[in-house]
Amino acid sequence: MLYDAYTGKQNPINSITPMSAPPLLLLLTTTTMVRFAWALMLLVCAAPIRAAQPSDVDVVVYGATPAGIAAALAAADDGSSVLLVESTSRVGGLLTAGLSHTDFHALDGLTGTFRDFTQRVERHYADTYGKDSPQVRDSFRGTFGEPSVNLKVLEAMLADQKRVTVELGTRLVAVATTDGGSRIVSARFARADSTEFVAPAAVFVDGTYEGDLMAAAGVRWRVGREGKDEYGESLAPEKPDGQVQAYNFRFVMTRVPENRVTVQAPPGYDRSAFLAVLDVIKQGKLQSVFGYPSGCAFKAQIPPLPNGKYDINDVSGAAIRLSIPGANTAWPDGDERTRSRVFEEHLRDQWGLLYFLQNDDSVPQALRDEAREWGWCKDEFEDTNHLPPRLYVREARRMEGVYVYTQKDSAAESGDARAVLHRDSIAFGEYSNNCHGTGHDGPRFGGRHTGEFYSVTPPYQIPYGVLVPKIVENLLVPGAVSASHVGFCALRLEPIWASLGQASGHAAHLARVEKLPVQQVPVPRLQARLHRAGAGTVYVSDVLPGHADFAAVQWWGTAGGFHGLLPRPPGGSRGKLIVGQYHESYPNHVAELGKVLDAALAKQWRQLARELNLPADKLPVADGTLTRGDWVRSAFSLSQ
Repeated sequence: MLYDAYTGKQNPINSITPMSAPPLLLLLTTTTMVRFAWALMLLVCAAPIRAAQPSDVDVVVYGATPAGIAAALAAADDGSSVLLVESTSRVGGLLTAGLSHTDFHALDGLTGTFRDFTQRVERHYADTYGKDSPQVRDSFRGTFGEPSVNLKVLEAMLADQKRVTVELGTRLVAVATTDGGSRIVSARFARADSTEFVAPAAVFVDGTYEGDLMAAAGVRWRVGREGKDEYGESLAPEKPDGQVQAYNFRFVMTRVPENRVTVQAPPGYDRSAFLAVLDVIKQGKLQSVFGYPSGCAFKAQIPPLPNGKYDINDVSGAAIRLSIPGANTAWPDGDERTRSRVFEEHLRDQWGLLYFLQNDDSVPQALRDEAREWGWCKDEFEDTNHLPPRLYVREARRMEGVYVYTQKDSAAESGDARAVLHRDSIAFGEYSNNCHGTGHDGPRFGGRHTGEFYSVTPPYQIPYGVLVPKIVENLLVPGAVSASHVGFCALRLEPIWASLGQASGHAAHLARVEKLPVQQVPVPRLQARLHRAGAGTVYVSDVLPGHADFAAVQWWGTAGGFHGLLPRPPGGSRGKLIVGQYHESYPNHVAELGKVLDAALAKQWRQLARELNLPADKLPVADGTLTRGDWVRSAFSLSQ
């Protein structure tokens, strides 16, 4: 059976059409320079990455986002051959397309592949500028990389893994499944030159933000918001609807004159579309064009990126927004032409707003002068006229999988510092439930977004079932994961997507070598593999990857050993603020391995050990000198 890659409907082979032009090309073809740039971008692949020769491989990953890259690397690390297919000309998803100011709160919440990536970024700056350089400092332990640096690092990570081959500029055309749709047999892809090839594999991974491979395989999915009653979510609307979290571009800009490119008017610029901004200015709601965190139109995230660059984002709760709820509803299930149109509308709007504020005589001189200090970065996005090649797709399709992640899954347990326990956790997050809005009341400028929320939570575990379809036996979905709208708003961050991708890659290898449906992958073995790779399944702030007891602490913490030990701090879930949205460690999430094990906790832990079928007679006894670490290490050795 063959399914169309975008509608998910059965489609005869002879009805497949060539892929459409890239979205930015359709908007910017008014100049010869941009036509040439896009042609060059489609033809040139990064030299360190090997182009695939289509043949049988063990695992096919579609979408070189952080989720897809992590999945490919993990499966290859375990011994599987991997074909990583990416529809654009560069790997990295939003990490290499403007989202450099990564969404997390505590550095010790980064583990696994993403942590490795950030360490490599930091080493790049140290090797290039010196370990005591401002660039190393501004990289914030490698989490704030310039897009060009992020790209270079991710390309190197893929090039280092010889079992991964990469096809860039190659789009999914269709998916063939067995009768009944229980397994994917192969995927058909089209390159930029319209040549096609078929890739069979044992296991497939959908790393796209939109869930395109999943949909093409006939997996059930949702778009929009559930009503409050369906999952009992306080952040959900009363009634279900088709609204999707709003999108915007993550421009990368600078005030450094030597690297600044003057912003020109976008093709099709219409001044009248922005006149309502003047009313907002007259009302005193715009103190500056660029700023942080409010009173501005363009949020210049702090701290800045290395070399005087800024990641620009939407300003939550403001009268002037970059995100445009409602303009993106056709994107999730849209074909390439539809997505191109949505892309064009967003780019014309946000680029045009910037040009208006910098140049229109009706804008107060002080605001214009301030705005004109900013420009595109000469050394970023050179192939696309210094504009990001991707739209920030915060939410699209969401799979209906084995487990649906909802608001309750990131909520604190009663009287506990920790969130609800998931013993089948394969990753954790620590950002919170965050939605930039799904609707809008009033005029485009001066109105207000609806459906916007930001709900602080403790770090939360993510169960394996969010990755797994109900029926298809050889597909894992770390991008468009199984979640409600509210639940997805806690999972939709690049570090978390990377963690979900890494779990998918290791699970894909396990499913292949054990000849198991992905629904039957032994989660304890998957967890053990993740822990050996330095990937966390529960947040513990004082035992980090690289610590000799990391695997033991992760095993015991994931089983529930540290739940219920400490209450939620009176001041809230987060640690002390460092700068911007970044904090010190979450309080009361410690293992305290050096602390003497008291009798009450020893009794509690022995009961848990019995539930895990450990031999109770071989467990150490709390004698007043035995430490928590001694006990956990002994229990862990018995579990092996």
